[in-house]
Amino acid sequence: MSPERAHQSEHPKSRSIIRRRLRLALRAITVQTFSSLTRRIVVLNLAGLVALVVGIFYLNQFREGLIDARVQALLTQGEIMASAVAASASVETGSIRIDPEKLLEQQAAGEDDSDDASSLDFPINPEKVAPLMRRLISPTKLRARVYDRDGNLVIDSRALFIYSDIVRTDLPQPKQEPNLAERVWNTVKRYLFRSDAPLYKELGNQNGKGYPEVITALDGAPSTQVSINEQNESIVSVAVPIQRFKSVLGVLLLSTRPGEIDEIVTAERLAILRVFAVAAVVMVILSILLASTIAGPIRQLARAAERVRYGVKSRQEIPDFTERSDEIGHLSGALRDMTNALFKRIEAIESFAADVAHELKNPLTSLRSAVETLPLARNDTSRTRLLEVIQHDVRRLDRLISDISDASRLDAELLRSGAEPVDLVRLLTALTGVFNSVEREDGVTVRLSMPTGLPPTALFISGHDSRLGQVINNLVDNARSFSPENGEVRVELRRNKNDVEITVEDDGPGVPDHAIERIFERFYTDRPEEQGFGQNSGLGLSISKQIIEAHGGKLWVENRKDGDKVLGARFVARLPAAQA
Repeated sequence: MSPERAHQSEHPKSRSIIRRRLRLALRAITVQTFSSLTRRIVVLNLAGLVALVVGIFYLNQFREGLIDARVQALLTQGEIMASAVAASASVETGSIRIDPEKLLEQQAAGEDDSDDASSLDFPINPEKVAPLMRRLISPTKLRARVYDRDGNLVIDSRALFIYSDIVRTDLPQPKQEPNLAERVWNTVKRYLFRSDAPLYKELGNQNGKGYPEVITALDGAPSTQVSINEQNESIVSVAVPIQRFKSVLGVLLLSTRPGEIDEIVTAERLAILRVFAVAAVVMVILSILLASTIAGPIRQLARAAERVRYGVKSRQEIPDFTERSDEIGHLSGALRDMTNALFKRIEAIESFAADVAHELKNPLTSLRSAVETLPLARNDTSRTRLLEVIQHDVRRLDRLISDISDASRLDAELLRSGAEPVDLVRLLTALTGVFNSVEREDGVTVRLSMPTGLPPTALFISGHDSRLGQVINNLVDNARSFSPENGEVRVELRRNKNDVEITVEDDGPGVPDHAIERIFERFYTDRPEEQGFGQNSGLGLSISKQIIEAHGGKLWVENRKDGDKVLGARFVARLPAAQA
């Protein structure tokens, strides 16, 4: 292959590698930035903002206030215009028209019209009113219509007649068909901002009494009306009576251009939408930043937990975020504590398994040697001694296996069973009674002493009575094994401030100084030779300490002394008292 062809074949391959790497980088950025938690935070924050804006639109009082202000302004303008129209409504000065029929009616009724000018008829002269209306209406963009007392249209600002000339205003541009977005917006506006106002009907040159506000104004009272057209555009109408000397000559009907108020409201809502858009952008950015402070540490903690799960070669560490005073910091501390406790438990299990293997190996080795030597025994004495060794090792194995089984299921049993109030007075009374009821060859007795004058619940603790009874049994058995013949083991129960203490004392040789710290170790025994080797598994005190610590207490041993003389050993179990 020529170098040019090789170069051409390698070029697409390099571009595909670059595209693949870009896709992977974009996917990683997307996962890091727009994780599930990030999307939820952004969506929920935006949902709250959208709900706020929709509520503002739905409950906005701006439109109602604008309509009220517009009505008041139209009333004021209408009264001014009606007064001006009334002042110029008559024919030229000195040429007053009088309605003969009304005059005859007043004379037949015997009324004196010399002082009542209201009986005079001043009809509206369109030729005199039209220029005035044009000057008054042109700057306002309002539509003004003047009706006489019979409801006939006299003047419409859309077509003002001045003598033989017609003054015309520009007609509105023909409306184009709305596009899809406009139709959607009109539909939303129709349902979200729908109004209870009546539908506006254009009467044109028909009788103005088809408008309810005109009928009210003909009775001499101003009237207002807010209506909507077919395009859901608001129209505000004000009808003001045109009066001269208390006589209603006609009605001035002022109305706003359709959609005038809606345009103002729409502009105000668009301003709100612009503010919403800016707030939404800021909220998205802040939400992403907030999510990064939450999702990032949680992602690191999850990955560390997975490393702990699959990391079999070395101990994995959980990231430390405990300097944060929030839930992430608490979660990090809890995971670190849980991981440390888990590794400690694993190490304890490994150590326990090694100790068990070591302790079981000794009697098994002795048992195997005795079994292998038994066929080679030359006399009955040797065979009897070997059989005694075999029986001793079997009993020792049985005791070790029982104690190991008890110790192995202790944690699970304490976790499964719930803590209950334990009456230590009743528990210790029952146990010491059992101890004293069983006769022993050494004649050792157990004496119990308890405080008096305390409330019944003062010596209650929260825990497991069977396991606490096992602790007392182990401590008393241990003290009796070291007590001299016909000696006494003293069990004392007392209450401190927030704790309850149980002490077990004996009159034995005490605990050697080198064994003070090791006496609670598993399989550790340090007994006199006359008690026989292998009579104890060395797990009793270890199990007792484990039970006490599981109850939130503490167990230790100390020697009773008189100067330098050791009087015996004292085991102290301190437990938290139950809350009243």
